[in-house]
Amino acid sequence: MSAVDTVFLDDLRAIFGDRFSISEALREQHGKGESHHTTAIPDAVVFAETSEEVAQIVRLCAQRGVPVIAFGAGTSLEGHLAAIRGGISIDLSRMNQVLRVSAEDLDCTVQAGVTREQLNIHLRDQGLFFPIDPGANASIGGMAATRASGTNAVRYGTMRENVLSLTVVLPNGTIIKTASRARKSSSGYDLTRLFVGSEGTLGIITEVSLRLYGIPETISAALCSFDSVESAVSAAISVVQLGIPVARMELMDRGLIAAVNAYSGTSLKLADTLAFEFHGSPASVNEQVEMVRDIVIEHGGKDFEWATSPEERNRLWKARHSAFYAVVSQRENAKGWSSDVCVPVSQLSECIVYTRGLLENCSVPAAILGHVGDGNYHVVFAIDPANAAEMDEVGLINKKMVKKAISVGGTCTGEHGVGTGKIAYMREEHGVAVDLMTVIKNAIDPLGIMNPGKMLPQD
Repeated sequence: MSAVDTVFLDDLRAIFGDRFSISEALREQHGKGESHHTTAIPDAVVFAETSEEVAQIVRLCAQRGVPVIAFGAGTSLEGHLAAIRGGISIDLSRMNQVLRVSAEDLDCTVQAGVTREQLNIHLRDQGLFFPIDPGANASIGGMAATRASGTNAVRYGTMRENVLSLTVVLPNGTIIKTASRARKSSSGYDLTRLFVGSEGTLGIITEVSLRLYGIPETISAALCSFDSVESAVSAAISVVQLGIPVARMELMDRGLIAAVNAYSGTSLKLADTLAFEFHGSPASVNEQVEMVRDIVIEHGGKDFEWATSPEERNRLWKARHSAFYAVVSQRENAKGWSSDVCVPVSQLSECIVYTRGLLENCSVPAAILGHVGDGNYHVVFAIDPANAAEMDEVGLINKKMVKKAISVGGTCTGEHGVGTGKIAYMREEHGVAVDLMTVIKNAIDPLGIMNPGKMLPQD
């Protein structure tokens, strides 16, 4: 039950004026992400513009024991934003300043509300870019909080590897910096990694320092179709094992290709497909393309098409990034249920084939896609949340897929995060280590006000 009373709300309104709202429509928007999870609205929304304002709100909430949920771009998929115990949603979208860029050091510092696309537009004239690309135009703070990755992770890593330092507001309102800008340090506990992936349960990230990269001299993309998912995944594993530094390597099953063609107006061949992107000098890109071409042909790949023009590449990746909406659009008034797991690359083929078997008799539209270069794959379903039988059916498929991943040494989520959607699998994956996570949570947030009900199971 929410601990918020009208006096407390009046106090916030007096401080923040028109940046405070109890509008039902706005509260509903802030109580959900983009997936099927049940909306749970906060008691109020406050738009913060500085770390100090976030700290002020958190201190007031701590005095009353009021829950606090950070909100960025609203693109999360596992129920992270639901105010399941009420409370205050702190909207960070107005904290959208790029504070510093150092071309010499290849790093920058941004406020948490800066979005991925906004940052790359800002960097473009300096010949730099930030490569982490989860598909959605997510906020950098949200990407750090969920330890996001995406299509470029096979070459550039995830947010875990690319966050240098954070500014965080702790549950008592204290503001800390987790690290210096140095590229390495042996000093103290690694607080940066503690907060990256903490999903707002330990504190609110307000500023992020990031690694940057030079825009590649040459960028090229390629598509190749296969007669089976097994053949496509086998080819992808060979590319990884031979150490070819592809920037992107994406699997799209034939069901997804059909949905994408209908949604995006593309005319991709209706087959299980691998999509690649290559970064580097002209000579190195040519070498990568030739090596990958030989590998995919050896594994039964057909119609290897190589695209170098920005228009062709952008069209391809725009279609790929619309996959979630493409699947959902196959059914009127549907909601998307998107689940992801990540497994050792050696187990990827077995797990994807197993998952495809689970989908054979599924009564709702569904498709498989994945960042197969790092063992991460997704299933997207178009569901009717009001249909209990349908929800049970998809829930069982999801459960079997997750348990299979964990059984082969994988994880219940490679990049979406835990939220409420994967909380049931935390103990199965981590065992007694969950108890240590709980000790850390209770030590940092003894009142339990930071995004309560997320990440850790309440046994």
